[in-house]
Amino acid sequence: MNQDLPRTIRMQASDNVAIVANDGGLPAGTVFPDGLTLVEGVPQGHKVALVDFADGDPVVRYGVTIGYANGPIPRGSWVSERVLRMPAARSLDDLPIGTQAVAAVQDLEGYTFEGYRNKDGSVGTRNIMAITSTVQCVSGVIDYAVKRIKEELLPRYPNVEDVVALEHVYGCGVAIDAPGADIPIKTIRNLSRNPNFGDSVMVVSLGCEKLPPARLFPAGAIPIGNAEPSVITLQDQQHVGFMSMIDNLMQTAEKHLQELNARQRVTCPASDLVVGVQCGGSDAFSGVTANPAVGFATDLLVRAGAAVMFSEITEVRDGIDQLTARAATPEIAQAMVREMQWYDDYLVRGGVDRSANTTPGNKKGGLSNIVEKAMGSIVKSGTTAITGVLSPGEKLQQKGLIYAATPASDFICGTLQMAAGMNVHIFTTGRGTPYGLAAVPVIKVATRTELANRWHDLMDVNAGRIASGEATIEDVGRELFRLILDVASGRKTWAEHWKLHNALALFNPAPVT
Repeated sequence: MNQDLPRTIRMQASDNVAIVANDGGLPAGTVFPDGLTLVEGVPQGHKVALVDFADGDPVVRYGVTIGYANGPIPRGSWVSERVLRMPAARSLDDLPIGTQAVAAVQDLEGYTFEGYRNKDGSVGTRNIMAITSTVQCVSGVIDYAVKRIKEELLPRYPNVEDVVALEHVYGCGVAIDAPGADIPIKTIRNLSRNPNFGDSVMVVSLGCEKLPPARLFPAGAIPIGNAEPSVITLQDQQHVGFMSMIDNLMQTAEKHLQELNARQRVTCPASDLVVGVQCGGSDAFSGVTANPAVGFATDLLVRAGAAVMFSEITEVRDGIDQLTARAATPEIAQAMVREMQWYDDYLVRGGVDRSANTTPGNKKGGLSNIVEKAMGSIVKSGTTAITGVLSPGEKLQQKGLIYAATPASDFICGTLQMAAGMNVHIFTTGRGTPYGLAAVPVIKVATRTELANRWHDLMDVNAGRIASGEATIEDVGRELFRLILDVASGRKTWAEHWKLHNALALFNPAPVT
């Protein structure tokens, strides 16, 4: 394809806007092959009017009304946020339930990866020792201990890849029994049980916090076959001075390292994968290149028997009718509606609505509002039936395509997906972000070739080739599917190579006291 010719991308025949595909955008006076002439300059990824709009006319992209003209908009104009009025949120009443016909697909068999099988049946893609904390007060002590563990102990156990601290800002100074307080508690508990940590749980407590170890791990919280948590309480009388705390931590850590070092990779079916998909730093190309490619890979994973979670409530809220139409059962549709309603109410209590989601970077990248952003976000879920719904903090117990309800915050979403049992993370970005997780490999997919080239040692997949015509959605989707299997088998992502990771971020809707 001649990259010098002016190019637009139109998603559906019913769309009355298209986005400019050329790097750097196009100036006023540019004439397209069909005679469309730009009456003003339009940046790359931003929308151009394909028709004349009168005040109040619907502006359609993805076959969906993403806004209404806020006054006349001549054909060839730049259709930005400033000339649009956002539609009201779709009602949660009278939604289509399981009405979308989902084509039967043949199961994919024979795909495997090399993983670490745990006693509870889960499979890790990494072999990592984790240290859980019950309260932020112990974070400094854990940090000091982890540094020494990595320097003095870890080299003796070559099969263990890393030691990570599951630090957070919860555990005390909170309304521990308030509605919603169970979410961060469940999240910390289930983070500790991520399959990449094997069958061992090590917990550090202060001793006076509102979230003691017995509440974090009540009877039955650890699956049968897993060892009970090793608990170290810093206020115990046995600790005389700071160094005695560190010595205790290191002695306990060494026992866990010995256990983990005995783990070996074994051949596992692709059905043992638990993949979380997410987007961050989105732009107008997210829904054109990267997210559709992820959606294609999602379909392949589901056909192979794996579990795939898509999330981000505000970034799918405007397409709730599309989701309930794909629900495998009425109960699953109602569960999605329940999660959307809960979050609508949560935002109302905070004095905002879903429009607060869209960032300055999203808008600079061509996304005018949350409706347009949502249409490009949903396509990560592919085309198969939705077979389960997960509330925030819960651990996944089934296979298939799962809607895991989370806030759209990159950090909170990643934390909740990790607590659900994710062992591989897929993260698409258009604006660019060095996002990573310490305990789960993150595969980053660039929406644009310019970003992939500029951040050549941060992006793992270039989906921008779809926009330029160098590859199809299917090409990149299959490439991503193969990469997921390789990464699950131990291949390092760029984020792992540079040891880039974001802090865990708990979702706590309850009051802080």
